[in-house]
Amino acid sequence: MLIGEVSAATGVDSQTIRFYERQRLLPEPHRAANGYRTYDTAAIDRLRFIRAAQTAGLTLADIAQVLNLRDAGQAPCSHVSLVLEQKLAEVRARQQELADLAVELEQLIEISHTMDPEDCGPQDICRIISST
Repeated sequence: MLIGEVSAATGVDSQTIRFYERQRLLPEPHRAANGYRTYDTAAIDRLRFIRAAQTAGLTLADIAQVLNLRDAGQAPCSHVSLVLEQKLAEVRARQQELADLAVELEQLIEISHTMDPEDCGPQDICRIISST
């Protein structure tokens, strides 16, 4: 298959496919006599895995580790499980940060409803923000 066909089959742009090759996420494709890249179905499977892993929150570095384990003949399942647990912990921490931010914003909004703009002097940039 040519790169356009792989792109159509996977939804991955041809420039992204070339980028993944440079990052060694995809093996170097075979070249036809005319110099065109030719891919087999393994490239499609690999690209689909990369997309699914990205959707699950894995970085390209995470994905490279998984692919390297698989390419070395090892089942990466326990490694993937650990990475997913770390990602989940990061998501939960970020959710808590966002919840804390929401409380702070609600407080600032409440303050803004009680402040009189006439009370702001020229030295104040914004008393709503600096009131906390």
